[in-house]
Amino acid sequence: MSEAARTGRTAPDPAAGRTPTSSAAPVPSPCISVCRIDAASGLCEGCLRTLDEIARWGSMSNDARREVWSAIHARRADRPAP
Repeated sequence: MSEAARTGRTAPDPAAGRTPTSSAAPVPSPCISVCRIDAASGLCEGCLRTLDEIARWGSMSNDARREVWSAIHARRADRPAP
């Protein structure tokens, strides 16, 4: 039985548009393993982070990570529909 089935918990889905809000819980990475940087925008095509955000993620506080998630949601909202 999987961990998700046992506990009823699953990892956050970056595509679902949710920003983790619990200050105690670690903020999950928005990475979805589609790691290509768009030359025009400078954003990862998978997670919509900048190279700087990707590089600093491991050393960011949870508050800083939440700010990145907020920026990702804003970037997603500003993108033209495919």
